[in-house]
Amino acid sequence: MTTSSEICGTGCGLNATLRIISGKWKPLVLFFLRDGPKRYGELKRLIPGVSDKVLIQSLKDLEADQVLARTDYKEVPPRVDYTLTSLGGSLADAIIPLCTWGTENAAHMAKIFAERDTLP
Repeated sequence: MTTSSEICGTGCGLNATLRIISGKWKPLVLFFLRDGPKRYGELKRLIPGVSDKVLIQSLKDLEADQVLARTDYKEVPPRVDYTLTSLGGSLADAIIPLCTWGTENAAHMAKIFAERDTLP
């Protein structure tokens, strides 16, 4: 059994948080679900560039981590949606300051990325 001290390492909860939102796509899934339930196709459209395989795995991981819930309506054609749990909602709220920082610094970061991309 994993203990909280093993997850948090030095006592900072950042390790636990990063363990849940690791990867490029999971924070975006959380961000878009904060406004309410979404179906798979809707998430796929909102997150351009994510492959089906990676989005499906990200959704499975987030469900296993209990930050989102999957509801299968047992209908034909199939209808499934994803929604944040209360734990997931609090995590999505924690991502908002990162979004704000990215928006406020977008021009500066674009310049840095452009310079970095031209390095040999």
